[in-house]
Amino acid sequence: MEYRRLGRSDLTVSEICLGSWLTYGSAVDADKGRACVQRALDLGINFFDTANVYGGGGAERFLGEALSGVDRSSYLLATKAFFPMSPTDKGLSAAQVAKQCAGSLQRLRTDYVDLYQCHRYDRDTPLEETMGALTELVRQGKVRYLGFSEWRPDQIRAALALPDVERFVSSQPEYSILYRKPEPQVFPLCAEEGIGNIVWSPLAQGALTGKYRPGAPPPPGSRGDQESGARMMGRWRHDEVLEAVDRLRPVASDLGLSMAQLALAWVLRRAEVTSAIVGASRPEQLDDNAGASGVSLAADVVAAIDAAVADVLE
Repeated sequence: MEYRRLGRSDLTVSEICLGSWLTYGSAVDADKGRACVQRALDLGINFFDTANVYGGGGAERFLGEALSGVDRSSYLLATKAFFPMSPTDKGLSAAQVAKQCAGSLQRLRTDYVDLYQCHRYDRDTPLEETMGALTELVRQGKVRYLGFSEWRPDQIRAALALPDVERFVSSQPEYSILYRKPEPQVFPLCAEEGIGNIVWSPLAQGALTGKYRPGAPPPPGSRGDQESGARMMGRWRHDEVLEAVDRLRPVASDLGLSMAQLALAWVLRRAEVTSAIVGASRPEQLDDNAGASGVSLAADVVAAIDAAVADVLE
């Protein structure tokens, strides 16, 4: 496993990050989940991403239990707040930032998180209030660094322009071979401001693993075979997308890579990308994903990938 510095922070994170959306504390059996966490640690993955809302707090509780016997200084925890935890507990007001962080720390069984992220931008709370509350968490020692997910460039700039507040060190955008919207504006702004990108859905909800085939039903037990997972896959289940993914098979094969490794190496080739978040319901999936760390893709390979998916890009 190779490691990268996260923005202007002193956090050195593994190129592969184990996420917990739609998996731990909800869909994945606890024993299997613990086996995945242990395999991640064995592979050198030191970065775990979650959020208060995942499984209604279940993902944080699971990670708190699964990591309880592990030296806290040997791994990095990232969590998030914004989405509703109840009809009245939502958003990024000062009161909610304090309350949700306290709840996350309790569920995670830790005194601090390494990275606390705004899961989305809160249009109902003044930015100054949100940033002031987040800054207070850092100064209290409950949070080491701050980040955001899916903010627009103007929102990012506004936060960076505020005086006397902690600066963001991370961005968490969706990014994959099929979805490239951060490239024109978010990536250049982050590079200029010393903000690292931790990308989510680098495998396009599993579509880029090659397990889904055009015109065929999803494999039994796969995410696409489950009602909630099928909804999440959405646009990536269309046959034209899966046909484009099929055109990537010879590219991966020629390099001796799995489809997932090709997709992860593609996002990690960007200097603006610090780490790629993956989900896993079985330890062997992490063995495969970790194999993408350190892989370099030549210019002609990147060109072949671009040509294969050109007609389905977002």
